Amino acid sequence: MSNYFSVEAFDYDDIQLVPNKGIIKSRHDADTSVKFGSRTFKIPVVPANMESVINDELAIWLAENDYYYVMHRFHPEKRLDFIKMMHEKGLFASISVGIKEDEYSFIDQLAAEKIVPEYITIDVAHGHSAYVIDMIKYIKEKLPDTFLTAGNIATPEAVRELENAGADATKVGVGPGRACITKLKTGFGTGGWQLAALRMCSKVASKPLIADGGIRYNGDIAKSVRFGATMVMIGSMLAGHKESPGNVIKIDGKTYKQYWGSASEVQKGAYRNVEGKQMLVPYRGPIADTLTEMQEDLQSSISYAGGKTLSSIKLVDYVIVKNTIMNGDK
Repeated sequence: MSNYFSVEAFDYDDIQLVPNKGIIKSRHDADTSVKFGSRTFKIPVVPANMESVINDELAIWLAENDYYYVMHRFHPEKRLDFIKMMHEKGLFASISVGIKEDEYSFIDQLAAEKIVPEYITIDVAHGHSAYVIDMIKYIKEKLPDTFLTAGNIATPEAVRELENAGADATKVGVGPGRACITKLKTGFGTGGWQLAALRMCSKVASKPLIADGGIRYNGDIAKSVRFGATMVMIGSMLAGHKESPGNVIKIDGKTYKQYWGSASEVQKGAYRNVEGKQMLVPYRGPIADTLTEMQEDLQSSISYAGGKTLSSIKLVDYVIVKNTIMNGDK
């Protein structure tokens, strides 16, 4: 049995990063860009590949403005046309797939027609699976030039296996999202210790990690970077915008939008194996404003870290607030 789990668990609210001496005159001099695959993006943030968070129109806007995105997999019959549309516009295509037999036929079709999306994400709730490993190998054989992310996983062992199978990145997080009730329904997951799970996975990862779930504040993005994330996937905080899918609902003079989990009854269309819920999130206006605020806050984080780029955040000390224990782990 691995000894990774002998360390104390902690999550975002339990951690504060420790400032270093600043070396930039203005936070606006800090560079928040991140390379993921063959492309460089403005910030290490990606909206969750959920039907309540991303749609075609938003994907186009994100790609046009140098943000990473992952299209959800809930209308599989539209994926081929989506890839073609993005390529016709001169934009990168980033899609999700599952592990059912139909998905193998879809990969065969892409290979036969030489339609290669720049990014593919294998989107499975329990990604440490023999079937996910089989799909990784199949995609990398048929579409070797696509950048392949696989997940979701929770352990260093899973990271090793998925990387060894050929995944170009792995996605860490099992059930920590606001619309997810996996830990309540199954007793499993990283809810409550997502940041510790990310830290453990980063110790063995040789390829990029995406931290998926548990983000409640902009500062949690910097904490994710500190503990090993290249990208941070965000759901509820990037739902509820003018461009977001979901109906607008007004209650007592306040405006909300619908937000639901990928394993919810709403998404499945039936109550079976439900591990998600529907909820309302406050209407937040244009998504550009939120993404700009995230970038500005990350610039401040870089300044506090005593550097000029995101990589400086990876080197700072941190305090486990709930136990007031200083940790100098680098």
